[in-house]
Amino acid sequence: MLRRGLLAWVSRMGAVLVLLCCSVSLLYVMTCSPLHSDNPPLSPAQSGGPPVVHSYQALLQEREEQHRLHITSLKKQIAQLKEALQERSQQLKGVQDSLKRATAGGPPEGHGSQAGDLGDAPGAKSQQTDLQDFLRSQLSKAEVTGGVRLPSEYAVVPFESFTLHKVYQLEMGLTRHPEEKPVRRDKRDELGEVLEFALHSLNTPPGQLDGKSSKVYSPSDFIEGITRTEKDKGTVYELTFRGDSSREFRRLVLFRPFGPLMKVKSERVDTADVLINIVVPLSRRTDKFKQFMHNFRDVCVRQDGRVHLTVVYFGKEQVSEVHRILENTSREVNFKNYTLLQLDEEFSRGRGLDVGARAWKWGNVLLFFCDVDIYFTADFLGSCRLNTQSGKKVFYPVLFSQYNPKLIYGSPEHIPPVEQQLVMKKDTGFWRDFGFGMTCQYRSDFINIGGFDIDIKGWGGEDVHLYRKYLRSNLLVVRAPSRGLFHLWHEKHCADELAPEQYRMCMQSKAMNEASHGQLGMLFFRKDIDAHLRKQKTQQLLQNAKKT
Repeated sequence: MLRRGLLAWVSRMGAVLVLLCCSVSLLYVMTCSPLHSDNPPLSPAQSGGPPVVHSYQALLQEREEQHRLHITSLKKQIAQLKEALQERSQQLKGVQDSLKRATAGGPPEGHGSQAGDLGDAPGAKSQQTDLQDFLRSQLSKAEVTGGVRLPSEYAVVPFESFTLHKVYQLEMGLTRHPEEKPVRRDKRDELGEVLEFALHSLNTPPGQLDGKSSKVYSPSDFIEGITRTEKDKGTVYELTFRGDSSREFRRLVLFRPFGPLMKVKSERVDTADVLINIVVPLSRRTDKFKQFMHNFRDVCVRQDGRVHLTVVYFGKEQVSEVHRILENTSREVNFKNYTLLQLDEEFSRGRGLDVGARAWKWGNVLLFFCDVDIYFTADFLGSCRLNTQSGKKVFYPVLFSQYNPKLIYGSPEHIPPVEQQLVMKKDTGFWRDFGFGMTCQYRSDFINIGGFDIDIKGWGGEDVHLYRKYLRSNLLVVRAPSRGLFHLWHEKHCADELAPEQYRMCMQSKAMNEASHGQLGMLFFRKDIDAHLRKQKTQQLLQNAKKT
């Protein structure tokens, strides 16, 4: 009986415990699990991750939203810049059209039409007018269409000359070379843009003057160009291209007034009938004259054929030899266009050139004042014609002066022929930027400017005097390095009879003609170098003796 009662009590207690456990479980489920939620269930990684992960995810979402907003802002700015660029391009197109008309002498055009293209935006017309006025003022200040009077040769901004692959520059310093190839990247990009602009202008129908030419121009038609930058005005470019014939050319003048390029002038230049009278003063030096005539036959007679030679000889000694050389040349190549003038007086370069220029009686001729120790090419004769214009501009080329070949090549036995010596490097020569003796100018300009100062005797001074006259006139002076004009080295003798200033100039020229800065340094320290070599040789012998 007691046993049955105990079992019943145990059963009832077990049932109560089971009911209690179920109640606790149901209460736990109802408390910890949400009955309803709009959010999707979290992934295991999200629900079981540490609190740091949640903070990083929130930060990333915030940064992503910031980037989206920044990208949207940039897109809006790009769209605004595109609109502004299109508006400015239309303005500049109107300015270029107006400048084209202005340089041709007509009234500016395009104000109304361009303003209409820009719409009725407030201030568009006034902005365009201000821009046109500014560009016109820059163009009028620069030496583009005419010369500007300068006080002296030190105020001249020289040009750089360039071809398709090379740039010839006067400012070399210690790192640059007289002939740069390949061209520096910044310069290459600049000139490439200019060439592309010029070709586009030439190949556009308005660029084909009067519809006479249907030629399609390419970079291979580009011959040479000159450029210079005036710091307060802008950069001017003058490019020359081959025309429809061998003696016809197309020339474009471009200007960049610290802004986009603009075309100033496009013209056809015909040099078929342009004769050059080469005037050479001479006193003795018949061996040099023979070498000069050898080059003259090849370049002027056989290649060019539009040249007259005037030789002004001082004194009677060796004049018969000069006459014989001229007659031999006349027979060999059937050349009759020469004049020999004899002056029985003391040599004066200015006097000889002045007499030779005034002796011409057959109209206005292009003069090239030359010396007997000058070597020039047919390309230079072309540059002489292209860079001069009667009543408008004269050409003062900067020639490349050769150093002493004995110092360059080591000994007389290793000196190559003259044609092979004409290499433009820092160790072979330099741009003779202090010399103004070689020049191309029309006879009428020479007469009107007053010619040479014939009171200057002997060597030097007369060329600078004439150069300063042109700088103070309204003529444009083209001062640029020439790749086809060379001064052959010869020993200089500075006479004691020269005035102090002339003697100083002569000695300065003599020193600069000998060798480069590095070569002169090697000569100056030759004793030290030889002593070092002897010491090294002695040490080497002692080391060899110890080894044996």
